[in-house]
Amino acid sequence: MLNIEEKNKRIFNSNKINLIPKRCGQLLLLCVKSFSRTCAHIMAFHFSISQAHQIPGMGAFIPNPSMLSQVPGGYPSPPHPGGYGAPSPNQQSCGMYPQPGGTMHQNPGMSYPGQPAQPMPGYPGAPSPNAPMPGYGGAPSPMPAYPKVPSPNPTMPAYGGGAMPVAPPVNVRETGKAFLDLKIFSIFLLSLSIAMCSTHTYTILNTTNAEITHGTDEQAIINLLGSRSNKQRVPLLRAYKTSYGKDLIKDLHSELSGDFRKLVMAMLKTPTEFDAYELNSAIKGAGTDEACLIEILSSRSNNEIKEINRIYKQGEKLRDAISGDTSGHFRRLLVSLAQGNRDERENVDISLAKQDAQALYAAGENKLGTDESKFNAILCARSKSHLRAVFLEYQHMCGRDIEKSISREMSGDLESGMLAVVKCIKNTPAYFAERLYKSMKGAGTKDRTLIRIMVSRSEVDMLDIRQEYVKNYGKSLYTHISGDTSGDYKKLLLMLCGGSD
Repeated sequence: MLNIEEKNKRIFNSNKINLIPKRCGQLLLLCVKSFSRTCAHIMAFHFSISQAHQIPGMGAFIPNPSMLSQVPGGYPSPPHPGGYGAPSPNQQSCGMYPQPGGTMHQNPGMSYPGQPAQPMPGYPGAPSPNAPMPGYGGAPSPMPAYPKVPSPNPTMPAYGGGAMPVAPPVNVRETGKAFLDLKIFSIFLLSLSIAMCSTHTYTILNTTNAEITHGTDEQAIINLLGSRSNKQRVPLLRAYKTSYGKDLIKDLHSELSGDFRKLVMAMLKTPTEFDAYELNSAIKGAGTDEACLIEILSSRSNNEIKEINRIYKQGEKLRDAISGDTSGHFRRLLVSLAQGNRDERENVDISLAKQDAQALYAAGENKLGTDESKFNAILCARSKSHLRAVFLEYQHMCGRDIEKSISREMSGDLESGMLAVVKCIKNTPAYFAERLYKSMKGAGTKDRTLIRIMVSRSEVDMLDIRQEYVKNYGKSLYTHISGDTSGDYKKLLLMLCGGSD
């Protein structure tokens, strides 16, 4: 039976979760309203602009009927008074030609020398060539008005003889409202995005809390952890403790079990924390997991190894732990790798590569016995690009692959360690594909190895590992995991794998 305090706590948590959709709905409604107002003001703004450009009263040119010819080849008909062709009241005729239908008296200055001035006959019915212009020499003639007739262009009204129409002013207030509402709408969209992200985190925390208090929903845990990167998963621990004052690791550890619990615990650690944890478990457990030590130390970069040393140093130093649990040349190999001092330059000196190949040949195949220290010095200190050139020169020199020579000259953990270093330098994804295959080969599964590789390489080179797996073993890694594991453990492993090839 649950006490009253526990029941109230569950009700409070469920109420908080139920409030999330309501708050999101309210925020979405505000966004919709703001968007509607924005559209309305923008439409009003564009309408005002279009009205400003379409000025009423701008009609097409209307031809004056008095200007059109009435008879082909004839003269235009007399215009209305004050119009075109009518003389001004005080206008005097100028020029040599008489006015229509009359005679014109010649001025004295217009006669030829020695001839008296005589009247000149005019041409009947014809206009004077020098017809006076209206408005000159007398009172100004009135401006001819265009008749009020329909415009040939229906969309543009004709001039009506009145004053020039004025364009309606642009509504600056509406324009400002449009841009203001647009700004408000943008702010609402940004707020909605932030609220959705916050709500998503809030839902994760409450969902996890619900899984702990109401029974475990393994599928929710699988979906949550399997769809997020390590950088997204690890902060959940701090957020959970901040919100509820409880340790998520402890809560999940008490609710889950078996290999599924181990996998979940591994996914909630950073890569270096997980490596340090695995190294410590390999050394401090019942017996030493030499394969784990070799796998991690031979495949990590200098920076990764130094970070592992920093985390591991919270207890004792890593090299001290290795020295206390291993011995002989194998211990020397692991301590050398744990220093993280490999040359990482990319340039290759071919002459030096030939010298190193000759030194390896002299220390192994060309000698009675084996000088393991020479192999240790070259394989742990030289850069990877340089060692690839060394391995190529070695094969040309003695006609045998370096791996076969190591297998012939060494044995036990030292052989395994040296081979792991060579394989990682040659092709790291192929090395991990081989490790995965051996973890699931035969009766039983080496789940610790399977979990460690799937978690540590899922965001590094998992696609390359999958390709090497298909190429070397004839079936996909996804298919092999599906047939060798089961339940929630299998589901989460397959999400880390990413897909079938």
